[in-house]
Amino acid sequence: MEITASLVKELRERTGAGMMECKKALTENGGNIDAAGEWLRKSGLAKADKKADRVTAEGRIAVAQAGGKAVLVEINSETDFVAKDANFIAFTDAVAAAALAAGAKDIESLKTAKLPSGETVEEARAAAIAKLGENMQVRRIVAIDSAHNVAAYVHGGRIGVLVEVNGGDAELARGIAMHVAAMNPPYNKAADVPAEFVQKEKEIELAKMSEKDKSKPAEILEKIISGKINKIVNEVTLYGQPYVLDGDKTVEQAVKAAGADVVGYQRLVVGEGIEKVVEDYAAEVAKAMQV
Repeated sequence: MEITASLVKELRERTGAGMMECKKALTENGGNIDAAGEWLRKSGLAKADKKADRVTAEGRIAVAQAGGKAVLVEINSETDFVAKDANFIAFTDAVAAAALAAGAKDIESLKTAKLPSGETVEEARAAAIAKLGENMQVRRIVAIDSAHNVAAYVHGGRIGVLVEVNGGDAELARGIAMHVAAMNPPYNKAADVPAEFVQKEKEIELAKMSEKDKSKPAEILEKIISGKINKIVNEVTLYGQPYVLDGDKTVEQAVKAAGADVVGYQRLVVGEGIEKVVEDYAAEVAKAMQV
């Protein structure tokens, strides 16, 4: 069967693969466009396997929300260049939408979720690797399904936050999500701060004090230490921090003024916890010159 330009064009539109790859796929499969599409998918999986060990520390946080249901998905690429590519962005948005539709709560269930194209997320990932030429990983997912006010906020594609607020309104929930994105409080309220953390901070503050202060009466010493610890606890808790949208109030004051309560929140940052490979290009070129 003759491999016409229109046939190559049709396969390219179906799969997004390169022109030469489409022509080769059609040639290998006698011009059968369905078989050629399957061949390209298998080829994509093979390419994905070859790239699987390459570090993916860049990428994007994608979000999808419908009422009280919301998901954040972190999808990684090797470079920031690909992370900004329109095809990569479309892929991440499609994965987040699929996660929401499937009610996925973990990566394994997300991999088998179906996209509108009929592909699973894992199949689409392999195809995207073949198309964009970089390793990609669907790394993390967090989800909320609540009858309370839920806000999903992504800042710059790199920081994503889900917040659940009992009471208040959507505007308050979004404001809290923006605050969490900006300030990254490790804990929600003072009661959530581990006793071990508080004890360690007490020991540190005591060690920093002068001998003169340490000789003060026990009740005064306790007040001094307690004041310092309260300040530290405020710094590491959402409720204790000054609210980014109104610096005259703490988050706790803003929330209570709205008759609300922050139930919890989740925060993702692209690449956190991944060890990046730092390339020394000058050394690499110098080494190549010596060969």
